[in-house]
Amino acid sequence: MTHTPNSTAPPPPGNATSTLPAVPPQRTTPAPTPPPTTPPTAPRRTAFAEGVDRLRKAATTEPGRLRVIGAVLATLVVAFGAVTAWQMTDRAAAADDVLTSSQPLTSDAADIYRSLADANTTASSGFLAGGQETAASRERYERDIRTAAAKLVNAAANSDPGSPSAKTIAKLNRLLPEYKGLVERARTYNRQGYPVGGAYLRYANEKMQEEMLPAAEDLYTKENQRLRSDYADATPYPWPAMALGVVTLAALAWAQRRNYLRTNRVLNHGLVAATATASVVLLWLTVGHTLARSNLDDSYDHGVRSLNVLHDARIASLKARGNENLTLVARGAETKKVGDETYDAYDFDFGRDMDTLAKGLAGAERLADDDDGAKPVTAAVGNMTEWKKRHEAAREQDENGNYQRALDMVIGDKGATGECFDSVDKNLATALDHEETEFRQAAGDGRDALTGLPIGAAVLAVLGAAGALLGIGRRLSEYR
Repeated sequence: MTHTPNSTAPPPPGNATSTLPAVPPQRTTPAPTPPPTTPPTAPRRTAFAEGVDRLRKAATTEPGRLRVIGAVLATLVVAFGAVTAWQMTDRAAAADDVLTSSQPLTSDAADIYRSLADANTTASSGFLAGGQETAASRERYERDIRTAAAKLVNAAANSDPGSPSAKTIAKLNRLLPEYKGLVERARTYNRQGYPVGGAYLRYANEKMQEEMLPAAEDLYTKENQRLRSDYADATPYPWPAMALGVVTLAALAWAQRRNYLRTNRVLNHGLVAATATASVVLLWLTVGHTLARSNLDDSYDHGVRSLNVLHDARIASLKARGNENLTLVARGAETKKVGDETYDAYDFDFGRDMDTLAKGLAGAERLADDDDGAKPVTAAVGNMTEWKKRHEAAREQDENGNYQRALDMVIGDKGATGECFDSVDKNLATALDHEETEFRQAAGDGRDALTGLPIGAAVLAVLGAAGALLGIGRRLSEYR
């Protein structure tokens, strides 16, 4: 019997398996956990985009569509009224300027020229009379100077500071006392019998002809340009307002048709009211501006054009009279050579001025549209024809050495050329008064046709927009 030994003997060398010594337990660190990833945030939307989305969602429903339609209609009606008020305010202001500012200033500029030229003519006539100058002639000269000064003050008050017109007016205000001083010296020396008086008068005439009258003519031209500019601002059709009015009426008609197709109701009181107000504004705009344009065009064609021609003719007659007098004052001291011929400078200019006068009177006769306007012009033509005859007779006497006889035929009491000049000037003044009246009437009618239109268009537009909103609101109430 064998017994299992109580202890195990070590294995024999060579047969034992080697074992690694036990490793003591090590402390392990857990692997780091990655941070939690936050999902990307959507970009923040703008208020406009959100509003568009809301509007898009709202527009998918009938109430939403009605709100959009109401907003569009109200905007169109208000825009139509605003554009109409804006455009007609500008045109009404320009029409008022034509009547109350630019045309009166144009006439003032022409009166400045006429007063200066007439003062120059009267001064030469008084010089020719020598010590026999009449009180009437002296008073006429002084009245012309006062008129020119007063018109210059008025023109300066109505001109823009720093403008070319203001500079021209300042120049005339500076030259006027210089000219008057030269005339007074000429008169003083002439009464004392000194020949130097004629030289002073010729110098005064040169200042008038070469500086003052060209400046006055330049002022007249500038004011005429301003008048034409006011006409150009007042007469064009307000196409943007009229086009917007048509679009507004079309939109209102579409909205009412849509309302009828969806509800089978013929009328929506609010939309009908909006359509009525828009129609009134468009009709008022079209008819009012058409009448204003017609009257303003008439005031220009039968008023301003005639006035310009008559002013030019009157200026030509004044120049001719001045040169006629200076022909006798200079007595051949001033000559002008034309081709191979030598002429008295002042007599040559007289002939040129008379040709201008004849053309002006012919133009005024063509433009006269009634007997009251044509008669004084026709009378002036007869006066001009007689003036030429008497002038030729006076020149013949002067060239033959009969100076006193020639002088009597020019500045005498009866049968002198001065009578013809006065008649021409008087008839032209009558024609000018008639054309001024016609201008004021036509231009006033044109301005009055626009009275109240800007304010009326704005008020009606507000009422129309309110009607459109109330009409749409009536439909919206059915969904509550």
